[in-house]
Amino acid sequence: MYLATTDAAATAKKVTRGRVGGPVLALGAVSLVTDISSEMVTAVLPLYFVLQLGLSPLQFGFLDGLYNGVTALVRLLGGHAADRGGRHKLVAGAGYALSTLSRLGLLLAGGGTVGIGASLAADRIGKGVRTAPRDALISLSAPPDALGRAFGVHRAMDTTGALLGPLAAFALLWATADAYDAVFVVSFCVGLVGVLLLVAFVPGRAALPAVRPPAPVAGPRLRAGARLLTPLGDPAFRRIFAAAALLGAATIGDSFLYLLLQRRLDFAVGWFPLLPLGAAAVYLLLAVPAGRLGDRIGRRIPFLGGHLALLGGYVLLASTDAGRLLLVGVLLLLGVFYAATDGVLMALAGPVLPAARRASGMALLQTGQALCRLLAAAGFGAAWTLWGARPALIIAVAALAVALAAATALLPGPSRSGRAPERPEQPEQPEQPDGRPSPS
Repeated sequence: MYLATTDAAATAKKVTRGRVGGPVLALGAVSLVTDISSEMVTAVLPLYFVLQLGLSPLQFGFLDGLYNGVTALVRLLGGHAADRGGRHKLVAGAGYALSTLSRLGLLLAGGGTVGIGASLAADRIGKGVRTAPRDALISLSAPPDALGRAFGVHRAMDTTGALLGPLAAFALLWATADAYDAVFVVSFCVGLVGVLLLVAFVPGRAALPAVRPPAPVAGPRLRAGARLLTPLGDPAFRRIFAAAALLGAATIGDSFLYLLLQRRLDFAVGWFPLLPLGAAAVYLLLAVPAGRLGDRIGRRIPFLGGHLALLGGYVLLASTDAGRLLLVGVLLLLGVFYAATDGVLMALAGPVLPAARRASGMALLQTGQALCRLLAAAGFGAAWTLWGARPALIIAVAALAVALAAATALLPGPSRSGRAPERPEQPEQPEQPDGRPSPS
């Protein structure tokens, strides 16, 4: 009997190491379709704002920061709601649906800045609501030593959508003589398909094989999630949070990089939606290898290496005018940056977060990045407007170099096995009415 149990466990472990589970693949399919929808819009927004609506770089920097940073509070609420009732799928589905409906808002807004800002805010609120519950589902459905691979597979599928989205936007603009409304309509229809896929194929948290359903008692209060950043939380998570926030504050938005490439190389604006394809292709090729590398040698190394690649892209953009070298180099380094940091950061934080706080902790981490990137986008837009593009880039290079040095010192080192040490799960204590844990 004991031998049979041991053999079964060994077989299950071998299967787990050889493939990614069904929940991760289902979430990857949803993200693939949804990213086609979102990237169709993202690919044309810089042109729509700057060239058609005539916004200044400062105005565009504000809207770009809004597009990436307005989700701060809803990320926390989304993660808390998912942890409190174990409703990860429901909360994520609501976020996907809201982002899809925001495409209709862009149609109704016309050229009004207020309406456009509201639609972008709705889209980012939807993204903020869904991201932490989705990543928590991925983290809870994969063993700790395979989190890098699981997130890599999901991000690779997500990036496939990021490749197809700009292609679809380019084809629509070419076929309709730059009719942006057609892009918004098709984006809405594709996003609706993603919502239906999630409803039909993504299991809820209680259906995951290795995760027990939540007990039928009142869940943790919202303030309990914030304790992850206090001395009561895990010090390794606090270091990861601080490093990610510092690096986010020194990272300018991708849209600025694409606008700088277009102005520097002076190519036809009709080719602009294809710029994200280069970075997305590199991301697609390297996401899984970067995740597996992190599982083997520790996730700290590829995370820092990805930001070093981004620093190289900034330096290249600020120092050379060579057309082909500039275009290929910046897109290549940007793709390396995302492949080595996006899913790797979630895999780095997952093992140090308790399962009952997994979504809340990831929401805190994502919120810190979002707020810091909001400041970075607004600051770079202001610097570009006041001093010009090249001085603003030089400032960005210096800021990222300093942040990278600080993050290297902050991030916890790997254990002897090459992975960050995991925190053993502790049972959740009931809370008093004021939100403090009850004494045991």
